[in-house]
Amino acid sequence: MKKTAFSATLVALFTANVQADTVGLYLGSQIWQSEASGIFGEENRLIDFNLKKEQQINYFVAVEHPFPLLPNVRISSTTLDTTGKATLTQAFSFGSETFPIDDDVNVSFNVSYIDYTLYYELFDNGLFSFDLGLTARDFSGAVTVTGPKIIDDDDDCPQTSQGNPCTSTPTSSSVTPTGKIKTDEIEPMLYVATNIILPLTNLSVFAQGDFSLINDHTLFDYHVGLSYDLVKSRVGHFNLTLGYRAVKMEFENLDNLYTDLEFKGAFVGVIAHF
Repeated sequence: MKKTAFSATLVALFTANVQADTVGLYLGSQIWQSEASGIFGEENRLIDFNLKKEQQINYFVAVEHPFPLLPNVRISSTTLDTTGKATLTQAFSFGSETFPIDDDVNVSFNVSYIDYTLYYELFDNGLFSFDLGLTARDFSGAVTVTGPKIIDDDDDCPQTSQGNPCTSTPTSSSVTPTGKIKTDEIEPMLYVATNIILPLTNLSVFAQGDFSLINDHTLFDYHVGLSYDLVKSRVGHFNLTLGYRAVKMEFENLDNLYTDLEFKGAFVGVIAHF
């Protein structure tokens, strides 16, 4: 079924009637207050680390043109950084390290991705537009779990036969158990976007999303919101955006990483169109 949908999307893209009549450059950025929830770990043991709410900064650049059959191009970058901690109720293995029961462990979730999107503007009548395309989502980063520091005291002081006191200085060393899994994989996704201009106002409603097409992963990333025209001039157009974004990542063995996570929250952003 997914292969059929994928093929149909390709046919639609390469038979599209491109609507843009000028070359345009779009630059945008978001500040996103993302709240993380869910579980992750290795195959047989997933844990809720009580991940913290964090502020993320994301940005994109896009180029649209009027040339038939050639797709428009969009490149965006998203960072998902958060931390958390948990007290283990069972032994937990992660990244070749095993943490015993009752350990207080900390996690650093630092995963980012760059989206390389080719899309067509299938329809645009000045008030309503609809885009369809394909995205290659390139993941990178790492998830690190650390346990409590272990201190090894070396107080070995052999006695002489005459019972002379030990003259050596006791030494100690410490080690922090650390398990780490790096992410480095590309996921194909379906890209859709729409924009509806509200007549007699400087407002428009927009929605955009990427949705996984193949493999065993459940992955989607969408945002919806309002855009307000701040400035319209010959130099360019500048818009303020406000909305809600959600990212769902349910991975089955992404470089040995298993997740059922969701990042969601409000964002504010700016878009410049030249």
